[in-house]
Amino acid sequence: MTPNTHLAIDAALVGTPTALSEGRASVVLATTDAMAADARGLVHGGFLFGLADYAAMLAVNDPNVVLGSADTKFLAPVRVGESVRAEAQREEVKGRKHMVRVVGRVGDRAVFEGVFTTFVLDGHVLDR
Repeated sequence: MTPNTHLAIDAALVGTPTALSEGRASVVLATTDAMAADARGLVHGGFLFGLADYAAMLAVNDPNVVLGSADTKFLAPVRVGESVRAEAQREEVKGRKHMVRVVGRVGDRAVFEGVFTTFVLDGHVLDR
């Protein structure tokens, strides 16, 4: 299966897809010095959120998918140089609304989890 959404996204910022199937996606983000929030190498949570959001979009995999809301938790810190793997699984579909659960891990350690509410529109959101 190939990606049908977010085709112009920069993998250096949100990760690289490693697996994609119906309702599921796996994305890996290699964290870099540019993602550090402080001199000790703490990765800013915005990069983890971007990774998880991208994984959720790929799990829906429609060119017109958009994020409506997210209920997220940061569970553990991530250090520069660590790779974070986000596993996304679509859990529910109600019409245009798709609920996707995402868990981010460094190795076996969970660092992020969330439920992303996405919507599949009839056309591109900027055409509205």
